[in-house]
Amino acid sequence: MLTIGVDIGGTKVGAGVVDDDGTVVAHLLRPTPADRPDLVAETVADVVRELAEGREIEAVGVGAAGFVDETRSIVRFAPNLAWREEPLQKKISDLVGLPVVVENDANAMAWGETRFGAGRGQSHVVCITIGTGIGGGLVFDGRLFRGHWGMGAELGHMQVVPGGRLCGCGQHGCWEQYASGNALVLEAREIAAAHPERAEILLGLAGGTIEGEEVTEAARRGDQAALQAFDTLADWLGQGLADLAAILDPGCFILGGGVSRAADLFVDRVRETFEQRLTGRGHRPVAEIRLAELGASAGVVGAADLARHR
Repeated sequence: MLTIGVDIGGTKVGAGVVDDDGTVVAHLLRPTPADRPDLVAETVADVVRELAEGREIEAVGVGAAGFVDETRSIVRFAPNLAWREEPLQKKISDLVGLPVVVENDANAMAWGETRFGAGRGQSHVVCITIGTGIGGGLVFDGRLFRGHWGMGAELGHMQVVPGGRLCGCGQHGCWEQYASGNALVLEAREIAAAHPERAEILLGLAGGTIEGEEVTEAARRGDQAALQAFDTLADWLGQGLADLAAILDPGCFILGGGVSRAADLFVDRVRETFEQRLTGRGHRPVAEIRLAELGASAGVVGAADLARHR
């Protein structure tokens, strides 16, 4: 049985035809018309039609960043596309003539990784996507946990510092303000400004404004400021995972997203901090911390599989 998975990002719409084994047999990318959110459904429909040509497609799964309602049809709030109460499922279904399921993008990734990636064989999984911010997805007893209104697992918005940094969600001190790609860059900039003698490699690479790629490259070259920024990121991640373990007790955590591509620079410290901060440590099993395996395809594969099992 073939289904199509679609991952709607702020800059690109990625889509793929996915078989029962989670293999992407065809794939397309299109620019996201972010300045015209009313045209996104049409862009998705165009991609679906192209992928469906000459194939028998059962259904379409769509992953979108934002709050998706409990019926998996309406995007109540999407910060990157300015959607408010967007009836995305009906719009796309009407355009393509197929059943459509809409899901939060991090949930779709978590499902894909649990079914076909790093979470295979695990029944209780917490998936963390570390990118510009932090997304999350929970799979418990082999089922995707969505919450009463479909808006669960917004893990990046746990408030970890009362009155802390202002977050894009409107609150202060959210976890993603200290443990995300943006947080890594902010930390590196602050260290470089206060101690430029420790950031010579980083400042030389940046030549102006410090961004994430420069922080990663500088850390690989041994820059003290960049390495310190990664250590701080790892400490916040490890602490957050320990807090989540105290509440959710998963068998494993999966770390994905763009920042995870630099995991060799911080994942060992994440594991160390996690074990140090774990409630009841020494008297309980310790959840594994694994790296995502499906890469950029995770959201597409997960959305397609959710449509298959709708």
